[in-house]
Amino acid sequence: MTEPARPEVARSGADDAPAVEVLSAHKTYPNGTVALRPVELTVRAGEFVTLLGPSGCGKSTLLRMVAGLLEPSDGRVLLWRKPVASLDAARRLSFVFQEATLMPWARVQANVRLPLDLAGVPRAEADARVAAALERVGLSRFASHRPRELSGGMQMRVSIARGLVTDPQLLLMDEPFGALDEITRNRLDADLLALWHRQRLTCLFVTHSIHEAVFLSTRVVVMAARPGRIVETFDIDEPQPRDASFRVSARFGEYARHLQDSLLRASADDPESALA
Repeated sequence: MTEPARPEVARSGADDAPAVEVLSAHKTYPNGTVALRPVELTVRAGEFVTLLGPSGCGKSTLLRMVAGLLEPSDGRVLLWRKPVASLDAARRLSFVFQEATLMPWARVQANVRLPLDLAGVPRAEADARVAAALERVGLSRFASHRPRELSGGMQMRVSIARGLVTDPQLLLMDEPFGALDEITRNRLDADLLALWHRQRLTCLFVTHSIHEAVFLSTRVVVMAARPGRIVETFDIDEPQPRDASFRVSARFGEYARHLQDSLLRASADDPESALA
């Protein structure tokens, strides 16, 4: 399909170094299972890149290697051209998990403040940063609530606020909205996109939802399973930030069909993916 000109991407870094470079990194577990073939991936500062694919394709494995939570069997992962294990790189990223992973006994404010407490940030400064983070996700009125008093969507907002409170340049998100109903998920997708645009973040996002990938991304990386690998990359060249009208546009449907075709082609060689 004919592609319009790429919109300018907001820059979150002070230089032109890529935010993320994955250089021939792969993962094989001790039992011989190949979780991820050698991968080459570059994420420029200010991009919103989504890893899209079925379960078992290595999306979360790749994301965790970028976060430094999982060491590759071989190859390298660099953040701003520094090893991911370096202290400078670690300070510039935040990770949002599939579950909200909140402390159930603590109030929202304390949950969001946790990474600042662990870093030894003075209490007055920490409280000011928590207030700003809660304002960003629309939860200022709920600072004194406990997680059980919040809906699933609101709990994920708390988790995102906790990820933002350290003022990261790189936000890594592992299917954060996958367990939510479609209406809540679409609302949070729109809120996240507005936040990404406003804060000039770089995002690397994992999902198995084609529609979510199209709506959010500047670029979609399609992955396939057994073994996990990257098979194709698509630019989503549409103006940012986007709203609900994009979801019902002809262009949205074209992008979704192209991604679906790519996933189907990738799964054609996988006998376990065939329907019984």
